[in-house]
This record gives sequence, C-alpha cells and structure tokens, in this order.
Amino acid sequence: MRAAHLHRLGSPDVIRFGEFAEPDPGPTDVLVQVRATTVNPVDTFVRSGLFETPLPMPFVVGRDLTGTVLSTGPGATAFRPGDPVWCNSLGHDGRQGAAAERAVVSIDRLYRLPPSVAPEQAVTVLHPAATAYLALFTHGRLRAGETVVVAGAAGNVGAAAVTMAAEAGARVVAVASAADAEYCTTLGADEVLDYRDPDLRPVRPDLYLDTSGHNDLPAVLDTLAFRGRIVVMSGANAHPVLPVAALYMHDRSITGFVISHATTAELAEAAAAVNRHLAAGHLRSRATLDLPLSETAEVHRMLERGDLHGRRVVLHP
Repeated sequence: MRAAHLHRLGSPDVIRFGEFAEPDPGPTDVLVQVRATTVNPVDTFVRSGLFETPLPMPFVVGRDLTGTVLSTGPGATAFRPGDPVWCNSLGHDGRQGAAAERAVVSIDRLYRLPPSVAPEQAVTVLHPAATAYLALFTHGRLRAGETVVVAGAAGNVGAAAVTMAAEAGARVVAVASAADAEYCTTLGADEVLDYRDPDLRPVRPDLYLDTSGHNDLPAVLDTLAFRGRIVVMSGANAHPVLPVAALYMHDRSITGFVISHATTAELAEAAAAVNRHLAAGHLRSRATLDLPLSETAEVHRMLERGDLHGRRVVLHP
C-alpha cells in the first residue's frame, strides 16, 4: 500500500510518500480502508520531535482518519466489514499513523461515523472537536449557566468549543478579530470581543480557554471569577509569568491538558459528543482544501508557515 511516512524525525522534508508494508491487525484490531485523513498541529510536533513520544520506525504520520472496515480480529466483532468509522488517536505512543491507504485501529479507539455525515467533512473536525470537549467538560468542568471565555474562538478548536459550550447551556464569550465576530455569533457565542481592543473589559468567567497559545496568565487570572479555572491547551514554547497570589487567594486553578494523554474512556466520551454534534450538523469546518495524500509533506509545510488561514485540509489516499 502507499503511505506518507518517515524514517527519522525532522522537518517536513523527512516525509516520504510511497510503498509501505501492509498493516498487520492483532486480535482486537480493525483493518480500515482509509477514505480521508488530515494534518493537525500536533502531527507537526510529533514529526519534528517537539512532542516526544515512542514511534515505530519507519513511521506513518497522521492522527485522524475516516474510512470503512475491511476486516476485524476475532476480538473485534463489534465492527463489521463495510461499517463507516473514524479514529482520532493514531500516530502517537507507538501507534502507526493514519496517512495511508489502510490502517490498523484498536477497537477501543475506533468509533462509528453517523450515516448522514460525509467522511470528508467529518475528518476535518474530529481532532479539534474532541479536544474542545475534553478541555471544556473533562478538565474545565464547565456546567450550564456558567460563563466561559474562548480565546482564539474563530480557530478550529475554538470554533468547536464555542459550539459545544453554547449547546451545553453556558454563556459563551468569544475572543477573536472583529472580522470574525459574525462567524463566532453563528456558532452560538453570546458576546464577541475583539482581541485587538486595548480596552478589552474584564468578563469574570468561570472558565477560560486560550486556544491561540497566547497564555497571558497575569491578565487572565485577574479577570477570573471566584474559583475560576484556566485550561492551558496550547503554546508549547510559551513561558508566561504566574501571579501566585491571584491564584491561591481566590481558589482559582490552572490545568494543563493535551488530548494525546487522554484515556480511551475519555476519548470514547468525547467521541459520543462529537458524533451527536456531527449528526445534528453542528460541527463543520469553515473552509476546506482537498489534496491527494502524496501532498502530506507540503501540508506540513503550509501548516508551519501559517498558510492555511483557517482552512482544514482533506487528504485523499
């Protein structure tokens, strides 16, 4: 089969596209014919070595896929050939990636795709939406009636967070550019603040998510409500100052979170929510770019250069 793979960590130039050994399913694995995959920022971190994780070499890159079941191991009978499925946790911690014509997925990381949902559309939101769900509800403990601020609200994870938080009955304050205000409102934001406004007023949120990686903790901590929470979920190279007094004197908390460390139970809970929103038509990428799988290395370059401008790439094997 053909796959986008590498033999060593490094720049996008280490990615090669060509023949790769057929995957060998185990007894609790499912062999999936890949219909579509994509590239997430975390894929570039793994490829470059910024996010250290055990990788088999040669290594197929990629986290997410949609596809159909080809065959199952004797312990994976919950799935049948032809079932439409998806996964968003390959390419990490010893698991081969998704950027191939076929992939092996363990049954505890594989989910059914709702029949009304196009695989090409779904693959662009699986990782951002599951990340948003876990940040909001598993780590952020968001409840109906609370106020959440989502910084970077027009981005992939931010847009999913706005959508899910609004649906859950929270008051959502989106922080984005003025040009993205209308978009954020359509996602369900109750209020949109321009991040460029020098007089940005305090909101007193119960939960603060910064999906942009800016992580201005001194400014944010002073705006939090009593027992407010911050979930740090991006900004691998950021080194913000931590105002300790503003933290402990108001029972506030800061939690770090990355979806790569989520348990299979947490991923399954997030998947159920993602499927519900997909089936209802709530989750959709703002814009997509369709390319062949052979362009995987170029998509890594585009992502690192910032050339996608909110577009999500659909890679077709």
